[in-house]
Amino acid sequence: MNALSSRVMAVFLGLLFTCAAYAPGVSAMTGENAEVRTLVPVGHTVGVKLFADGVLVVGLSDGATPARASGLRAGDIVYRFNGTDVESTEHLQQLLAENGAVCATVSIRRGAKTLNLPITPEETAGGFRLGAWIRDSMAGIGTMTFYDPDSGVFGALGHGVTDVDTGALMPLESGSIMDATVKAVKRGAKGAPGELRGDFELTRDSGGLYANTECGLFGTLAAESDAVAGLQEVAVAERGEVTTGPATILANCDGDEVCAYEVELERIYAGASPTRNLLLRVTDQRLLDKTGGIVQGMSGSPILQNGKIVGAVTHVLVSDPTRGYGIFIENMLDAAGLGTEKES
Repeated sequence: MNALSSRVMAVFLGLLFTCAAYAPGVSAMTGENAEVRTLVPVGHTVGVKLFADGVLVVGLSDGATPARASGLRAGDIVYRFNGTDVESTEHLQQLLAENGAVCATVSIRRGAKTLNLPITPEETAGGFRLGAWIRDSMAGIGTMTFYDPDSGVFGALGHGVTDVDTGALMPLESGSIMDATVKAVKRGAKGAPGELRGDFELTRDSGGLYANTECGLFGTLAAESDAVAGLQEVAVAERGEVTTGPATILANCDGDEVCAYEVELERIYAGASPTRNLLLRVTDQRLLDKTGGIVQGMSGSPILQNGKIVGAVTHVLVSDPTRGYGIFIENMLDAAGLGTEKES
């Protein structure tokens, strides 16, 4: 849960977790040889797997521990132990066993800083330990926002994947997406955001991830992905074209079906945070009856207005599930390394 102001509380909508630049996209010629940037709006749920670059410290054990004595903190990324790159939680446990109860050095990332901390593992009945809870991977469901056929790049979520315990952005070493099907919906209510529940296609990956950023997840899509089959491109709206008033979102709330639902853009924020540019309200009774409004897992649902893709849904208001926030599509493209400049 994220406090977005002193009065309004909102939550990121997906993923629901259980535990380089590219060339500009496709352009089309219209009017007086004007070039219009186009993308494929998607709106289909996808399963996501992320593996961290190192291991994330999500908490410290109670009492006096080697981790506390060394100055290790929740949110730190342990990426090296005694000069050896840490690949997973199991790998770190192996390195601890090989090191024994002698002083070692852990290399960590703390925000923009890198630090080397001396630490002496403690021997217990279960082996050697630091006294820290760590995580190296996450998995869940979210929504794909766009696909760029020219570069093969897709964008999803409209916000970064953060650790559920620390709120820190998950450092991406590798990751992939899988086709997913929505099996059930937990309806949202005041004070209790709902959620989409789905099944993953575990036998194959449909794309690989290259970035987990504040403005979304980005990767390249395999040609055989079911999520974009048969979909058409639309023009990309510049932020100055987006206005208050009627719009639609594309959302996958039942099986494999993606439907367009009516919303109202109530407010546009100038100079707001990168992921909170639009305030929207669901007006479509079909979606209200099915989900109660905006639910977790719909994060990344594309927003369209006047035939153009303008952004993606990112948050739901805890106090009112019929309303939420969205991000400009331009911000997602910039974060993806696609930029928003037209080809010359």
